[in-house]
Amino acid sequence: MPYAQGEDVVAGIRTPKPIEKLKEEMPEVYEQLYNGVKLIEKTKKEVQDVEFTIEKGKLWFLQTRNAKMNPLAVLKTRVDMYKEGMITKEEAIMGVKPEYILQMLYPRIDESKAGKPLTKGIPASPGAVSGQAVFDPDRAVEWSKAGKQVILVREETKPDDVHGFYASVGVLTSRGGATSHAAVVARAIGRPAVVGAEALQIDYSTRTARVGDVVVKEGDWITIDGFTGNVYVGKVPTIEPKLPPEFFEFLDMADSVSVFGVRANADTPDDAAIARRFGAKGIGLLRTERMFRAPGRLDLFRKVILSDNPSERKELLDQLAEMMKRDFLEIFEIMEGYPITVRLFDPPLHEFLPNFEELVTEVTRARTLGKPDPEKERLLARVKALMEANPMMGHRGVRVGITYPEIYAAQVKAIVSAALELKRKGKHVDVQIMIPQVAEVRELEIIINNVVKPTVEEVFKTYGDRIDFKIGTMMETVRSCLTADKIAKVVDFMSFGTNDLTQAVFSFSRDDVENKFMSKYLELGVLPYDPFVTIDEDGVAKLMKIAIDAARSVKPDIEIGICGEHGGDPDSIKILAKVVGRGLNYFSASPYRVPVARLVAAQESLKILGKAPKIHIY
Repeated sequence: MPYAQGEDVVAGIRTPKPIEKLKEEMPEVYEQLYNGVKLIEKTKKEVQDVEFTIEKGKLWFLQTRNAKMNPLAVLKTRVDMYKEGMITKEEAIMGVKPEYILQMLYPRIDESKAGKPLTKGIPASPGAVSGQAVFDPDRAVEWSKAGKQVILVREETKPDDVHGFYASVGVLTSRGGATSHAAVVARAIGRPAVVGAEALQIDYSTRTARVGDVVVKEGDWITIDGFTGNVYVGKVPTIEPKLPPEFFEFLDMADSVSVFGVRANADTPDDAAIARRFGAKGIGLLRTERMFRAPGRLDLFRKVILSDNPSERKELLDQLAEMMKRDFLEIFEIMEGYPITVRLFDPPLHEFLPNFEELVTEVTRARTLGKPDPEKERLLARVKALMEANPMMGHRGVRVGITYPEIYAAQVKAIVSAALELKRKGKHVDVQIMIPQVAEVRELEIIINNVVKPTVEEVFKTYGDRIDFKIGTMMETVRSCLTADKIAKVVDFMSFGTNDLTQAVFSFSRDDVENKFMSKYLELGVLPYDPFVTIDEDGVAKLMKIAIDAARSVKPDIEIGICGEHGGDPDSIKILAKVVGRGLNYFSASPYRVPVARLVAAQESLKILGKAPKIHIY
């Protein structure tokens, strides 16, 4: 821009020419400028925003500063500068913040077009999305099939709502925290979610949600922002992400320096495919309970639970095993060549039965009309018998496997059969069977010797072939951590389930504390952060260190990982890298958190190895 100064550009008085024009009009000055900027970049190791002037044909540099760039530009320039030899691989890796990776994966609200939020909740799963509000999961499925884009709005969600999650583009709840059911599932399947929006008063009978005088009816459009927790009425424009080749190239660079592996928590073929695309080196947690909830299976499984006849249960479970085998075949094939850790049945049985209060209402109404329903009466009695005062600490996990061994046997049969069928096709499947909720080594010995091994041998005999497999346990009780040396002797691997372990260490119910008192604890500084979001450094992480040291004292090469939600949280990875270091072999994260976990694992590895550069923006 001739005959002008920088102030004129800033004020908008003069319009500058493209830099290419300088090359045409003053090629020598352009060459000086180009070489000078490259020298400054090489010295400062950052892209530069340079102010210069040309006076009587002479180039003057006035000032320079690190350029302001969006996350995509930062990542691309780090890769380019590494290729040009301006920075080292380590400097490139340390120069990208974890949040940059996260922001690149999801749509973001266009702030220039966003109005005032209706309300605000907890940002539980990243991304921004608009959809028509629906208030029950069945309606979400119905509307989705009709081609509508819906957001599932609930007070809180439960496992029976999962089909509504998959049908929706986002989830909004008025209760719950960052590790509530809604938050965990939404992150796992990559749906934006805002939870704990307490100002939202939901009325299922009228299918409305109210905040003050504003009423959102079913079918009204709303927008949720999983980055900020904001909820808007109507459609708010979003900025869609586009991942360039440099994104994957950069993460491969990160993997090349990492001492930690990164796997995925994946329960469906879609989850597994996304995880593999994002570079997961296996599945660290495949929850099998969702397979029992699939269409055509829940009724069968309810009959299993309600039956008092072991042979009848086995017959029903044989049918379920064939159905589950199809699921395993698809997931195993997607993850071929990588380890796949399958967790056997974990939740309390009553979660799969009809709602107790609804059954009471139906039975009472039938009695009042003088037409009692014997089947409903029997069902109510069974549900009542299975109800527990504290189900999260009750009849679940390995305890179900011991009292209903046929359930675990059916799952093992499906797992091994699927692996053998893929072997016949020339594919290699690395299967790991994980037993949850163990507190006493004898529990493991009973399941391994009386259920897993006999079932596996039976399947081997049927197929006339064998595969190698591993047996391990989920470390999620305090006692398992304190007796890890005994447990290590009977298993091939351990994986910390930090969601339940945090619950056990604090004696907090993760389903309740965030609604009841967590915000007050954080406000008063009782806790520095929510331990269900970021791993508790002084308690849970130390307990993990005790367990790891004990396990490796008797089996130095035992494989140890983490598969709780903390495995995908950058701050948790940093804490665990500091507290337990290379005692962990891998982190397992929800599919959409795998890229972030890969980066942070690499950055922490460089620190552990003493190779982290001193000059970086991270």
